[in-house]
Order: sequence, then C-alpha cells, then structure tokens
Amino acid sequence: MSGGRWSDLTARIGSAVVMVAVGGGAILAGGLWFKLFIALSCGIMIWELLRMLVPEQQGLALQLGILSGAALLAAFWLQGMFLLPLALAPVAAGISMAQRRKPAFAGFALWICLSGLGFVWLRDSLGLAWMLWLILVVVATDVAGYFAGKIIGGPKFWPAVSPKKTWSGTSAGWVGAALVGLGFSVWGGSSTLVIVVSVLVSMASQAGDIVESALKRRTGVKDSSALIPGHGGFFDRFDGMMGAAAFLLLLGLIYVPGAN
Repeated sequence: MSGGRWSDLTARIGSAVVMVAVGGGAILAGGLWFKLFIALSCGIMIWELLRMLVPEQQGLALQLGILSGAALLAAFWLQGMFLLPLALAPVAAGISMAQRRKPAFAGFALWICLSGLGFVWLRDSLGLAWMLWLILVVVATDVAGYFAGKIIGGPKFWPAVSPKKTWSGTSAGWVGAALVGLGFSVWGGSSTLVIVVSVLVSMASQAGDIVESALKRRTGVKDSSALIPGHGGFFDRFDGMMGAAAFLLLLGLIYVPGAN
C-alpha cells in the first residue's frame, strides 16, 4: 500500500490526526480558543491566496495574512457595528496593494473572511452539535469520495477543472453526507429534512473544492502551500468547509432543521 495510487495515504492520515486534535480541541473549547483557530486559519489562507495570485509579492502575502488574522480576531471580539468593517478591511487592503489579479483576490478573500465569520457564528449561536454536524458532513463527503474514487474510478466529473475527481467519488460523497444526516435525524431527534440539507451541504463543499481547484489550475500551482503533508495547504484542506459554510449562510444565516 506504500506505492502507486495509495502512496499519499500515510501522510494524509497522519496530518488528519493532527488536524483533528488541534481543530477538534478548539471546537470543543469554543469561545476564544475557537476564534483564535478560525482567525489563524483564515490568515494563513489569505497568505496562500496571495502567494498563488501574485507570487512576486511575497512580502504583501505575509503582511496581509497577518493583518487578516488580526482583523478577524478583533471582529470576533468586538462584534456589533465593527464586525463587518474589521473583517473586510484586509480585502480592501489587498485590492489596493495587489499589482494584478485584483478581482480574483477580492472574490476569494471575501469568501475566506465571510466563511470565518460564519463558522464563529455557527459555533456561538447554534452550539457544538450543529458545528459537529457540518464537520461530519464535509468529512464524510471527502473520505467517501476519496476512497470511492480510488477504488471504483470511472468517468471524470469535470476533467478540465479537477482532473482527479470522478463521478463515483462525487456521488459517494453525497451518500456519505446523507448517512450523517440520517444519523442526526435518528439519534439526534432532528427533522428528516436534515438528510436533504446534508446532501446539499455536501454538494456545496464539493463546489468549494472545485472552485479552489480552478484557481490552482489558473495560477499553475499544484497546492496552495505545503503546510499540511498529504493535503497541501490550509486552502486545499478547508475549501470544502468554506463552501459548505457559504451555502448555509446563503440559506438565511445557517438554517438547520431542528436547531434551537
């Protein structure tokens, strides 16, 4: 299993264990620790984004990455009328300072910052259970898709944008998400509508992955960075989570059947 198509499995599993330990601890702790984790993750993704879009401006990438993390943390802390201006300040700064690809930066940076706000809102307002639901849906989508794609293979889903994705992996992701929704419906006492919502969230997470893949193809990079062995960068790992969060926010600031 150490070679061929399974050659990256050991690195992926090891990195996943570390991410679960760090991210899971922050999610369970909530409060300041979770806000710090989200702010740091978003800052890193802004850094990765600028390194892909304007690799000649490495200094700007680092500066805006730090600024984004600090601005989001301040927005989480102060909230109220300061929330959006603080959260979006790095987007405006990047637009004014980037030498090229300003529209691409604006769109992706806005997505990153608003997703960060969405995660914090979900954890603080709807609680741990629904945060875990979102994570389990996205993880089930990714894991089921990965193994089905490797084992079954078959026709490509969208080879021009994401050449590795297959229809078997994509549909297996929907099945995995539906099973998570079924579990929440049966054991969590939620409405059966959560099964449908779980599949839609799965599709949104896959869309986030595809959009980020399109960005990497356009900029000619394999991974957003090499920070996470077997997974690439933070943007590579959390693009699905951000797609799911954006979809839920679009449905009326995270409408979840059965949530209090």
